[in-house]
Amino acid sequence: MTQAKIGYAAMLEQFGPREVVDYCVAAEAAGFSGVMAADHFAPWVPGQGQAPFVWTVMAAIGERTRGDFGPGVTCAGYRMHPATVAQAAATLQATYPGRHWLGLGSGEALNEHVVGGYWPETPERIARMLESIEIIRKLFSGGDVKHDGRWYKLETTRLWTLPETPPPIYVATAGPYTARKTGELCDGIITVGAPEEKIEGVFAKFEEGARSAGKDPATMPRILQLHLAWAPTYEEALRDAMTEWPNGGMKFPKQDIRSPFEFAAMAKLVRPEDFEGRLMISEDPDVHRAYVQRFLDLGFDQVYLHNVGRDQRRWIDVFGRDVLPKLHR
Repeated sequence: MTQAKIGYAAMLEQFGPREVVDYCVAAEAAGFSGVMAADHFAPWVPGQGQAPFVWTVMAAIGERTRGDFGPGVTCAGYRMHPATVAQAAATLQATYPGRHWLGLGSGEALNEHVVGGYWPETPERIARMLESIEIIRKLFSGGDVKHDGRWYKLETTRLWTLPETPPPIYVATAGPYTARKTGELCDGIITVGAPEEKIEGVFAKFEEGARSAGKDPATMPRILQLHLAWAPTYEEALRDAMTEWPNGGMKFPKQDIRSPFEFAAMAKLVRPEDFEGRLMISEDPDVHRAYVQRFLDLGFDQVYLHNVGRDQRRWIDVFGRDVLPKLHR
């Protein structure tokens, strides 16, 4: 057994850029292996209060830490053309070689609708994401590139600043079709906590796609993001979940909701029992340790943890001392 790689999930919805970078530095000092940074144009609910530009924050994280880091996840094709995302990721990897990874997703209206235009349904969003991966791969390869696809066009151009090795591309998904395409087209998969049978199904499709492309899925990272609510008392932890992260208790698709104020209205309907199976709420670090270990035992290579409360430093210290050293693969 080896000690597990447990990263810090930096929620830019909750904290401003200077504050969140300081938390990333503290997390690394406490034993966290890297950082997954949230890409949001708006917070989920107004009370979270922040949404700094993820690429600027990641550059600051890269400068002040030594572990891996990446957006978890960004969407190419609405606010930013895939070529712009490719340039941003290539520049970070050139600046911090071997440390940056690019996490991609199909997007949410909360963040992407701000530039106007039609917000498509799920099949089109997935198709757009897959085409954006094609463009980014082309640009990462070097040389002149052009693209005339169904959703995007790229006139003949190239990335003039390239790292020696391009950043790996991971896709965030919990669906079987996208999991298979991720295995086929990308370097690894990101997903969120779910029942064991669902995760096993996602892994099976991911492996199927990887093998269809002649790749060994055993060598491809499987990454998990987990949201937790820890505080010194159960009452405080539950209060943090209800006030700071009510979106975690919303048991319905959120991709089409456009406004934090709409989420706030829906949050009034969230009850403590709605977090069951979606957010671990406990004052006991060992309960959280067992919860995280269960996912490591399912085959995840790296887990990024987000504690929903505002007192990040206290949580980082407690988990760095009482949880991280006891987690293994």
